[in-house]
Amino acid sequence: MKRKWHVLYYETEGGVCPFQKFIDSRKDREQAKILSWISMLEDRGPNLPRPYADLLTDGIHELRIKLSGNQVRILYFFCYKDYIVLTHAFRKHTSEVPQPEIKKAQMCRADFLSRFTEKKLKEVINENL
Repeated sequence: MKRKWHVLYYETEGGVCPFQKFIDSRKDREQAKILSWISMLEDRGPNLPRPYADLLTDGIHELRIKLSGNQVRILYFFCYKDYIVLTHAFRKHTSEVPQPEIKKAQMCRADFLSRFTEKKLKEVINENL
């Protein structure tokens, strides 16, 4: 049986979801493309190759999408064997991912992991089904 990853959108403790805000700001056609790439990530997990995804540093990964001629990056991390947490997205203007964007993803990961154990995460997901 093929393993299926669970993709989650990071939310702050106050309920702000940077990635959802990004998706909501895009046109329908771009939203469809983003969601199709997330679906590929959900199917392939860490086996999704370049040019679709890449490991940046310290367990922070990027989903690499071109939208309307712009390079867009969605940063994410893996946790608890089954989960992929999308932290945020941004338009890339330079050849490398800016360090402040990586630091932002690392801070999101630290916050997420401080609030959710694997057991608590499963409970929260089951409550929302």
